[in-house]
Amino acid sequence: MKAWIPHPEGLRLLGEPPPGVTVELLADPDRLPSSPDGVRFWVPPFLSGPDAGAFLARLPDVEVVQLLSAGADAWVGRVPDGVTLCDARGVHDSPTAEWVVAAILSSLRGFAPLARAQARREWAYDEVAPTDELAGKRVLIVGAGSIGTAVRDRITPFEVSFTLVARTPRPDQGVHGVDELPALLPGADVVVLLVPLTDQTRGLVDERFLAAMPDGALLVNAARGPVVSTPALLAELTSGRLRAAVDVTDPEPLPADHPLWELPNLLLTPHIGGSVRGLLPRAYRLVAEQLRRYAAGEELTNRVVDGY
Repeated sequence: MKAWIPHPEGLRLLGEPPPGVTVELLADPDRLPSSPDGVRFWVPPFLSGPDAGAFLARLPDVEVVQLLSAGADAWVGRVPDGVTLCDARGVHDSPTAEWVVAAILSSLRGFAPLARAQARREWAYDEVAPTDELAGKRVLIVGAGSIGTAVRDRITPFEVSFTLVARTPRPDQGVHGVDELPALLPGADVVVLLVPLTDQTRGLVDERFLAAMPDGALLVNAARGPVVSTPALLAELTSGRLRAAVDVTDPEPLPADHPLWELPNLLLTPHIGGSVRGLLPRAYRLVAEQLRRYAAGEELTNRVVDGY
């Protein structure tokens, strides 16, 4: 049985494969390491595009697709029957949570205009001060999975209050259901999006969602671009009523002539939330465990069901 992985470092990070398993490097889909026959476990590249999904048709014996991303939206509905799709839930908790905290603090403390002033060699105290602050804010986290929990844990010392929302309410854990959002949004100073992209979450943040947020509130999108209606967000930001920090956009990459680039109340980063130096060691610890489970006939973790 063969397993194909996309990173040269992965060969070292995986260590000794399970008995009967041969691990090979597929760094370039146009240069196969061997015949695709017998490849039963495949790890696509991180943040794979449509071409990677199409590559599945070249693997007649594949039984497991182990993603390196927390989101599986690019793969749901494109994996043949009988093939198990697993995501990398848990791998990206720390870096994505760090991005969220950094984005909130940078937005509230005015780091974006200060960085622009630095590039102009201007002492911009009078332009920015006094800044907003995180202490005392009411934070609404939409997506109470492992990343949402990591955000909560990291931001707790900043003297904030929390409300967590999930697809299904968990009253015993203080987690509200998504149908409660209309009542919760008016009381939120910061709204953090951490949901997967599914048919239910596509366009979740629309005109009504944004209109329910109070004046001056901050929207933070670390989920997927299509979770937010771009025209609705653009309208609110252009009016100056809301602020936003986003690591994802729709479309993505954002075209150079898109009006979002010009908005002073938007902090925009190029989908870097999970792209950190520690990614591969964490990711291949998961791959190694999944490969061990698969070779032993055990149940795999992080199976994607109904888009989650």
